[in-house]
Amino acid sequence: MTETPPTLTPIEVQRFADIASRLTANVTSVVLGKPQVVTLALAGLFAEGHLLLEDVPGVGKTTLARAIAASVRGEWRRIQFTPDLLPSDVTGVTIFNQATRQFEFHGGPIFANIVVADEINRASPKTQSALLEVMEERGVTVDGRRHAVPRPFLVVATQNPVEMDGTYRLPEAQLDRFLMKLSIGYPDEQVEVQVLKGAAAGRSPDYLGAVTDTETVSAMIRLTHRVFIADPLYAYAVRLAAATREHKQVRVGVSPRGVIALSRAAQAYALMQGRPYVVPEDIKALVEPVFAHRLLLAPDATMRGVTPTEVLRGVLESVPTPAPARS
Repeated sequence: MTETPPTLTPIEVQRFADIASRLTANVTSVVLGKPQVVTLALAGLFAEGHLLLEDVPGVGKTTLARAIAASVRGEWRRIQFTPDLLPSDVTGVTIFNQATRQFEFHGGPIFANIVVADEINRASPKTQSALLEVMEERGVTVDGRRHAVPRPFLVVATQNPVEMDGTYRLPEAQLDRFLMKLSIGYPDEQVEVQVLKGAAAGRSPDYLGAVTDTETVSAMIRLTHRVFIADPLYAYAVRLAAATREHKQVRVGVSPRGVIALSRAAQAYALMQGRPYVVPEDIKALVEPVFAHRLLLAPDATMRGVTPTEVLRGVLESVPTPAPARS
């Protein structure tokens, strides 16, 4: 029988919400006009998940990752994925030191708090698998020795939805390991004017002040595990996933891992809103970013132009929303 985690105190909830709010404001000062994307990205950080950003170049994917890293005094690295990139280029290698007559491990760029895996679909499946193994295990094994990555650890992988030549499509089993799939999109006219003014004035994540540190973020991650989820909401999440598996336009629905991801993301999202418990609106807000990339549509649905977003909106309408009572 699993132990029930201790209830969050009002002070813990308020402190978490205050820091999360300041982090969001700090990041949105350089990632302009996309507050919901920033909120979801931070929820992914607090839920110890990883993000897949599918967008065209130049809309701020790297800026988002750099801004989060600067805001938490974390180290960030960028890996440009290419067809000739080797797994050791990501994870690191063991080199013989002639001075000490011993083998020494030299960690690769994956050893950072925030890692941008740029154009992950351009690397070979072998290299993709090496990265995804680190994401899952939060460590690498080289020559029989395990090396843990820093905590907190967030991978922001990007892929271009337009240029598909010379790419290796991520299999569904690997996509399932990303907590969320987000799209930043183009800014509207007013925001783009502000972006231009900011670029001219030298606004950049390089000059962004820190709001907190990585130790505090690690403590905040532990707090999210204590957010209360009522049994009807657990059942609601399961029913939503089951509805995708039974949907006539879906060939492969959401896995149990996807349901776990939804509940973890909902815990972090609720605490960011200043609540020690999850409500149905949290789950509804997260269904699309958490579930959409886990759906494999039927061939006829794909030919008709049906999208996972449309399927999920139909699922949300068809599954009754519970009204849980807090205990």
